[in-house]
Formats: sequence, structure tokens, C-alpha cells
Amino acid sequence: MSTLVVAGVAFVAWWIAMPIFFWFLRGLGFYVIVPERHSIVYTLFGKVVAVFAEPGLYSMWPRIGVRSLLVPLLGKRYVLDLRIDQTYLRSQPVNSEEGAPMGIGVWYETYISNPTDYLFKNQDPEGSLRANVSNATVRGLSNMRLSRLLEDRHELSNTVRDEVSDRSGEWGFKVGSVYMRKVHFRDTAMIRQIEEKVTNRLRQVTSAIKQDGANQVSVITSGAERTAAVEFARASAIRPEIVGNALREIGRDPKISNALFEVLEVQRLLESPARITLLPPHSTQSLVGAQIVAQAARPAEPLPAKRSS
Repeated sequence: MSTLVVAGVAFVAWWIAMPIFFWFLRGLGFYVIVPERHSIVYTLFGKVVAVFAEPGLYSMWPRIGVRSLLVPLLGKRYVLDLRIDQTYLRSQPVNSEEGAPMGIGVWYETYISNPTDYLFKNQDPEGSLRANVSNATVRGLSNMRLSRLLEDRHELSNTVRDEVSDRSGEWGFKVGSVYMRKVHFRDTAMIRQIEEKVTNRLRQVTSAIKQDGANQVSVITSGAERTAAVEFARASAIRPEIVGNALREIGRDPKISNALFEVLEVQRLLESPARITLLPPHSTQSLVGAQIVAQAARPAEPLPAKRSS
């Protein structure tokens, strides 16, 4: 039983009594915990009595003494985030030197450098800085050549940053990187005209490439045909000489020449439309005799009668 009582008392003391006790100490200002990249500002009767800008564990009593008891009752406590913040302003209206309506997207980084100035020198420091960046962009980049707006973004970003940094420092801000992320046309009709010009130019280039390819193919084809014609003509010219030399070599051997002429004769007979009857070597005379007898046995055709005059 005693063990359960001790455990219950320890539980209540550790999870209930201790948090209440430390909350009471924080309320009296005995200690203040400042997180990383944060700042805590205490005011009393409209005046700043303590600023804690570095992370750690602090106490208000060494700084303001007995007034630490009045701060929770009559004063205010501000907790500021000192981490870097990023903001993007879309399509800031700018006119180029050529009169083209352009839109510029500006991206910039800021962080709080002076918590007191940030709280009390400007009621809306973030809105004021945003308006200041927008005005600096419009004022500094208007009436510039379109080519410079599209190409010299790094230089123009530094121009906007230099103009904004001095003013933002008065409001407790520090401006980090400033960069022009997007430069575009704001007029829809102009965008369509540019798209049509680009499309027509691409069609012209494509047609020129196709025509150039067709011309090169024609040149190559005509050259190949000319070379082939020359080679065929050369072959036709030297063919009789080659055939004559071959026949001369064949004619030197009678057996080869006789065999060649027999083959040529057989080939001509096979190519001709005449009918050929092949007879065995021993039945030639009997077949010829049979044909003669058959012709002799046919009755003679009567002569036509003479007409009387």
C-alpha cells in the first residue's frame, strides 16, 4: 500500500506539481527560454524593458529587477521569428523601351535584424517592404531595352536589392538575395502575334531544310546516273573485244569449238517455235518407209473439171 502511495505522490509531483511550479517561475520572470533563431521582447508601460535575441536560458531579474513582477500583469511579451523568410511578387508591371508591356516576377529573402525597430517603427513592416520592392522594381526597371530585361537579370536584381536595402534597414529588416525569376509579356494579343511569327519562321526553316535535302538528293542521284551511264557505255564498247578474244582462244582447240557450236545450235533450236520429233537410232528407216507407204495409200484427189467455153 505504501508503495502505491509513494508512486502516486511521485506521479502527481512530477507531472502536475512540477510543471505548475515552473510555469509560476516563468510568470515571475525568474527564467526565460529563448529558442534557436528566435527573439523575445518585453515591454512595460509602452517601453521596451528587456530584449533576448540570443538562444539560451535567461532571467529578467538581473536586468529589470522588481519590475519583472509587473511585466506579466501590465506588460506584453513578443516572440519574433528570426529565420529567413522568402517572398515572391508576381508579374510586376514594367514597360520596356520599345513599349512592350512586360511582367517581372521578383523573389527576395528577408530576416529580422532588429526586433525593436521591427515592432515599433512600422505598423506593417512586411507589407511596407513588399510595396517597397514592388516600387523599386517598377521604378528601376522601366524604360529599359527588352534584350536587357531578358538577359541581364543578375545585374538588374542587384539594382533592386541596393535600392531596397537602405529603406528596409530602418524597419528592422535585412534583405538577402533578390532575383528576377520570370520576365514575360502581359499583352495576350502580343503573345499570340509572337507565337504566330515563331511558327511561321519554323515552317520557313523546315521548308528550306527539306528543299536543301531534296536538292542534295537530286545532285547525288544525277551524279550516280551519269557515272553508271559512263560505265555501261565503256562496257558496251569493250564487249566485242572481250567476246572476240574469247572466241579466238576457243577456236585454237577444235574439240572445244565444235562442242561450243553444237551447244549454240541446240540452244537456237530450243528457242525456236518449230516442233521437233526425236526418233530412236535403229527405227529411222522403218518409220520413213511407213510414212512413204501411208502417203502412197492415200487416194488421189480428183482434178477440177474444166469449164466448157
